[in-house]
Amino acid sequence: MQHHLKATSPLNEWLSYLENSHFKAIDLGLERVRTVAQELDLLRPAPYIVTVGGTNGKGTTCRLLETMLINAGYRVGVYSSPHLLRYNERVRIQNQELPDSQHAASFAFINERKSQSLTYFEFSTLSALHLFKQAKVDVAILEVGLGGRLDATNIVDADMAIITSIDIDHVDFLGETREKIGFEKAGIFRAGKPVIIGEPDCPHSMLEQAMRLKCAVSRRNTDWSFTQQAESWTWQNAKVRLKNLPFCDIPLPNAATALAAVQALPFHISEAIIRQSLREVELVGRFQTIKPTQLSTLAELTNKPVAALPQFIIDVGHNPHAAKYLSEKLTALCTRISGKIIAVCGILKDKDAIGVLTPLLPVIDEWICVTLTGERGQTGESLSQKLRTVSPEVHTEICRSVQDGIQSAVKKSHKNDVVIVFGSFHTVGAFLEETGIIV
Repeated sequence: MQHHLKATSPLNEWLSYLENSHFKAIDLGLERVRTVAQELDLLRPAPYIVTVGGTNGKGTTCRLLETMLINAGYRVGVYSSPHLLRYNERVRIQNQELPDSQHAASFAFINERKSQSLTYFEFSTLSALHLFKQAKVDVAILEVGLGGRLDATNIVDADMAIITSIDIDHVDFLGETREKIGFEKAGIFRAGKPVIIGEPDCPHSMLEQAMRLKCAVSRRNTDWSFTQQAESWTWQNAKVRLKNLPFCDIPLPNAATALAAVQALPFHISEAIIRQSLREVELVGRFQTIKPTQLSTLAELTNKPVAALPQFIIDVGHNPHAAKYLSEKLTALCTRISGKIIAVCGILKDKDAIGVLTPLLPVIDEWICVTLTGERGQTGESLSQKLRTVSPEVHTEICRSVQDGIQSAVKKSHKNDVVIVFGSFHTVGAFLEETGIIV
């Protein structure tokens, strides 16, 4: 073991140490991590703490909430996962990533004082809490990694819990039904504290837990709602009606859930700041269009001028719920383009690939199935077989890496086509690395 690692050791040395320092990659249960957090006095890293759980939409909901709070003059820390290219993306303070040296120093601080063995995610969670405390943030926003009840973020007693959506994912850990998953996710609720629920079809198990704890519940379509018009949208609850809101770069249900959270915060955030934040908010890898100017490296690799390249869109969605949203966005796009839609798709083997692929079959013209590396990686071959079980006549090409898949897509496409790179953070991350795009 590399116990000689110091605060000044490079960040990647620390990360490889953390990956191998515990006997299990996912070890659910909060006793060990809570004990260490107590010893290091990290259980209250900020005066106000928000925990955000749900199957999809956590990252985008956190991002809009963060943008609104910063624009209103508060000092905000956000902890999220996983990352696309750099570990540093997991911790933001005032919407800025921190330098490697700060993460390394934080890991060293915890490593020297911990009395228990910790998983990578537990270590990373404690480090985020330590960095927030050091930075004296006013509000800490914690995105739940897996489930809720047994996730390392749940050692903290949050002042508000947000649930974005409920769908089937991580069945090995959370159970196969929405009721079981709802119960796990409701584990982040705290007695008497506000709970914001953005899921319209809320499981009874979740509402029962909120009632048992006498939480102040604010539910979509019961306590608040939103409607979409041609050029704008409206958000309302019993007291407030916000009309002509600008559309934003994140899914409307998540934006609406963040607005419901703002109404329940003990801070004043003006309507002007809400509008400004909706215009500004953006999130990497959620149906994100890559600008032609960012594709010069790809043009060199494929000997094609930038002007002849297709349009590229990246999306990190990796479960059925996210795939349905992606399908809607692509369907709308089809009305505006004359070319075809080519998918470069790589999905981890522990994901519901068939559930992801099915809603996209009607909108994608050609499929390039790529192999993802690592122990959770799935081969392009296996993905292609799954695709053909759903639709036997579908045309697929198999590539042994994301890089090969991207180059093949460029070769077979014209400038009026769209290439959608999706299926996993790993797929999108590999595309960004290959093209040298900085996000």
